[in-house]
Amino acid sequence: MVKLYTILYKIRLSSEAAKKGTYMIRLILGFAFAVVYLILGIVFELIALIIGLFSKKAKEKFVMVWVSVGLRGVGFFGGAKITVLHRENIPTDRAACFIGNHRSFFDIICTYPLMKRPTGYLAKINMEHVPLLSTWMRNIHCLFLDRNDIKQGLETILKAIDLIKSGVSVFVFPEGTRCREEGTMLPFHAGSFKIATRPGAPVVPVTIVNTGAIWEDHFPIVKAQRVIIDFGDPIETAGMKPADRTALPENVRGIMMETYEKDRELIK
Repeated sequence: MVKLYTILYKIRLSSEAAKKGTYMIRLILGFAFAVVYLILGIVFELIALIIGLFSKKAKEKFVMVWVSVGLRGVGFFGGAKITVLHRENIPTDRAACFIGNHRSFFDIICTYPLMKRPTGYLAKINMEHVPLLSTWMRNIHCLFLDRNDIKQGLETILKAIDLIKSGVSVFVFPEGTRCREEGTMLPFHAGSFKIATRPGAPVVPVTIVNTGAIWEDHFPIVKAQRVIIDFGDPIETAGMKPADRTALPENVRGIMMETYEKDRELIK
């Protein structure tokens, strides 16, 4: 009996070692893909510039496709098995402000390829200095926000409002940083919602479930996980009363927390 337990224990250890090896291979392949993609991006950047000389609209479409291909590739090697709920709530006829909860770097990787029109993200200021990557972030209208600089932060919010007015959607993570604890959300910064309320754009709550389980929860190991992206009903802000605007951040957070708890059951 003791020998049997010893054999089973050794089998378990070898199985765990094999799993860790698989996880590391996934990380290496994903990293290698990203590097090759960004290097090839130098050529595709030139192609985008040439296309832009003839048609701004064609350039926008080309950039969206190229960036989506890259992010889908990273998501594939990362093992993100994405289930999209209520895709019909993504506006196609006008710019919107998407409000998402933030658990992982994979939040952007998983959501951007789902966008149906040009969409920029509010990103941390330190991302602006990442070679090659920052170039493509600018190409898709990303804005870099320094939350420690009030003046710069205000200027960024105003630029985001101008993007909405020009027909470009904006995706915001109003928690301001990644939430480390699964099953909850940090308080939403009210200033983020001005991106929608000032130009009267709809707010689309985007509840993201389980992205943290891919990488952040067991860094540096990358594990294949099921992810749920749930698009809520658009909330119209045009003509919204001042009291409703004030309550909007907490109301949206409440909707998303409720959705999160419901969708989390689909993961179990």
